[in-house]
Amino acid sequence: MEISKYCLSILLFIVFNFNVFSQSQEKIKDLDLFINRAETLSTNHSNKFFSKAFEFYKKRNFDSCYAYSGRALLGELRQEEKDIVNYIQSVSAAKKKLYKKALSSVLNMSENGLYESLKEQKLGQVYLSLKKFDKAIYHYEKWSKKNESSVLKIRRASFHNLGLSYLHKKEYSKAKEYFSKELSLIEQRDTAAIIRTKMDLANVYYNQYLDDDAIPLFVEAYDLAKLFSDLELKQYTAKNMAVVEKNRKNYQKSVDYYIEYGRWKDSIWNRDKIWELTEKDKQLAVAQKQQEIVLQEEQLKRQAVVQKSLVIGASGLLVFLGFLGYFYRELKSKNRFITQQKEELNVANKTKDYLFSVVSHDLRSPINTIKRQHEKLKRQLKNKEYDAVSETTNNAIALTESTSHLLNNVLHWSLEQNNQLSFKAEEYALKPLVEQAVYNFEEIAEAKNIALTTMLEATILVKADKESLKIVLRNLLDNALKYTGENGKIAIKTYNDSEEFSVIEIKDTGFGISEEKLAKIKGLEDLSIDKINRSEGVGLGMLLCQTLIKKNNGKLLIDSELEVGTTIRILLPNASA
Repeated sequence: MEISKYCLSILLFIVFNFNVFSQSQEKIKDLDLFINRAETLSTNHSNKFFSKAFEFYKKRNFDSCYAYSGRALLGELRQEEKDIVNYIQSVSAAKKKLYKKALSSVLNMSENGLYESLKEQKLGQVYLSLKKFDKAIYHYEKWSKKNESSVLKIRRASFHNLGLSYLHKKEYSKAKEYFSKELSLIEQRDTAAIIRTKMDLANVYYNQYLDDDAIPLFVEAYDLAKLFSDLELKQYTAKNMAVVEKNRKNYQKSVDYYIEYGRWKDSIWNRDKIWELTEKDKQLAVAQKQQEIVLQEEQLKRQAVVQKSLVIGASGLLVFLGFLGYFYRELKSKNRFITQQKEELNVANKTKDYLFSVVSHDLRSPINTIKRQHEKLKRQLKNKEYDAVSETTNNAIALTESTSHLLNNVLHWSLEQNNQLSFKAEEYALKPLVEQAVYNFEEIAEAKNIALTTMLEATILVKADKESLKIVLRNLLDNALKYTGENGKIAIKTYNDSEEFSVIEIKDTGFGISEEKLAKIKGLEDLSIDKINRSEGVGLGMLLCQTLIKKNNGKLLIDSELEVGTTIRILLPNASA
């Protein structure tokens, strides 16, 4: 049944949250010992990469921790030090969802060492993420036997992950046993945990087609979530009910639940964005009011200057001329300041006008299309054209995702133009950043039958702002996939271009770009907002990429040929040695 695959995906989401939580709680015992010991060994250690890796681990900077731990293992280390480095490397890799690397690192830890308990727990987590459920069960049960008196929340997480593993193996009685144990350990006030665990038990019954036992639990979880403040739980319980009603052929109820699911999903996305935009409007209003006050104060000051000049003039011509020269210089300086503020206000107004132009021009078509898709879906449901509903829904989802991508670009551009986009250039390993960006597009590439390959050097360190670089990579990869047809190829590689720069190269076999349009795109490097001509088709996404790369002290180079493909190279400054 369709519900099975969906429910398991929900469970994996919940397990991930439990794993992170249980690891932080484990500091009470084994992890606390581990950190104290690693702190002692890293002080004045001869292997500087060992100390660096542990420092980044404590700061939870897992990208740099992953890079430096790899370098540390290439040097001279004692066995206990190797165990420490392998463990923090496995944690960093798991955080970055590089589960095979996480497994390799934790398996390199010694047997029966000081950190055997940490090793067993981490093996259980990694094997579960890799869907090797027999091995996950083996290591979790081995860990549980030696930690029966551990913290309550850790035992709950262990029972949850064991139940999940048995559910994947379709050993439903064992899955039910462990989920029931987990439920018995949850305090009544912990509503979120109760909702998740009831969904777990409902999935156990539903996978056995025991609808009479499963559906009341789904309904109970949904009702609890409606009274609870967690938007994610509201979203997932609503989607559960949509799938349940669909399988029961209650299509109208299913659509109602899907609409509610979409509403919660939009609420989650808008929750922070609305606050940011509201805060921005508030700051703009305050700034405008302050500007009015400054202008009034300047006017009063000028009046006072004139009056004072007349009084001083009565005392003598020389004194009058001296003060007149002084006040003239003061007025000139203040007028310069007012002129500068006026120019900045003009740029802000032009930015606002451009963003309104983008929203009104580029959103009109997709919003109208989404509206037509929903009307078409309503008509198909009314006419019972169920075979066409799936295709219409997929089209609506694709349009919504495209519109969301445009809104993200508008938001980022607005924040950058108003100097509100957080920007902090630090040293990062380049490979993990690119891997994470590519990972988010693998399913899209697979759906279009596009070969997405990478060749990334592990030792490259760059100095850049991680979040702005992610925005650039998402835009460029999205464009490459959009303009590459089925059975095409996209290759991503990194390499050192010189002592000064390293390169991210994205090469596709797509439709290519005409010479005329390529010249316009290359012209974006020196293009300001007040020079943009919307009629020429200059995209906000490429303008945003050029702006952010330039802010990172880098360069964006584009080569393209029609019907052959496009090659984009991002040059970023290397980290200092």
